[in-house]
Amino acid sequence: MNKKAVALFSGGLDSTLAIKLVLEQGVEVIGLHFVTPFCTCDKKGCGASTIKVAQQLGIKVKTISLTDEYFEIVKNPKFGYGANLNPCIDCRILILKKAKGFMNEIGASFLVTGEVLNQRPMSQRRNTLFLIEKEAGVEGIVLRPLSAKVLPPTIVELEGIVDRNKFLDIVGRSRKIQLSLVKEYGIEGYGCPSGGCLLTDPIFAKKMRDLIEHKPNFSLTDVNLLKIGRHFRINNNTKLIVGRDEKENNFLLNISQKEHFVFLPINTKGPVGLGDGEFSEEELYLCAKIIARYSNKISEGIKIKISKNGYIKELVCDSIITQQELDRLRI
Repeated sequence: MNKKAVALFSGGLDSTLAIKLVLEQGVEVIGLHFVTPFCTCDKKGCGASTIKVAQQLGIKVKTISLTDEYFEIVKNPKFGYGANLNPCIDCRILILKKAKGFMNEIGASFLVTGEVLNQRPMSQRRNTLFLIEKEAGVEGIVLRPLSAKVLPPTIVELEGIVDRNKFLDIVGRSRKIQLSLVKEYGIEGYGCPSGGCLLTDPIFAKKMRDLIEHKPNFSLTDVNLLKIGRHFRINNNTKLIVGRDEKENNFLLNISQKEHFVFLPINTKGPVGLGDGEFSEEELYLCAKIIARYSNKISEGIKIKISKNGYIKELVCDSIITQQELDRLRI
């Protein structure tokens, strides 16, 4: 084995510290940053903190985007979900498989992760860590510097490539030790101090379950739309998304495609609506009433313009939809 490693690098606290500990032992480290559509790290995106911290560590970073493969494990994870729709074990297996491929490509000998024993209830229990290694085909070559002293020695430790005694024995969810050490090292700008995945959020997970159930061949655009607006299930094949502010309204207008219906109030200010699917005349009117309900002036007589790929229609809402009906339709 050589002193060259690939480190799973989120740009967060734990992965940053794990890399620093390995660098101190003279190991050449290349960071591997994975991007999925479900990251919630920060407003600038995971990549912002990754680049900033990588510069401080003095390492190169490769970014891999996981979309279609990731969608498949979200739809049908072999090892099930966590508390919501998070397929944490299957996610980790996929990431380590990709990391192994990159490791072999660049001639590195082992992998480094910022995992901490028992920090995450689903994927970081002792037995689960080794199950994931086996499923990913990386048994014995995953070094976890933050918990190394409380885990069996890896091949890289047994062969003396790194000194096990210079690593840590952290167990559990507290990050006091990590925060103290990263401050001591003077590293700033790291993100995701406790991780961030939309699939762990109950509200987002409910929308995602609805999407999987009603549109199993969903696209990245469909997933991105779940992140904004109010969502209403009109029938099994149709859905309405209603913007909540000007930013979301503009996003819906910009992302709309020829297969979407666009709903706009005419005689009052109000939200943009995006309809996905084929709507009957009755369902178009129902959607128009929903748009009217969220307009500035909640009253009868609001006009809604409906357009789709050259089709244009105006409807006048002669009644107000009830809150009970809204709650029934809302995802």
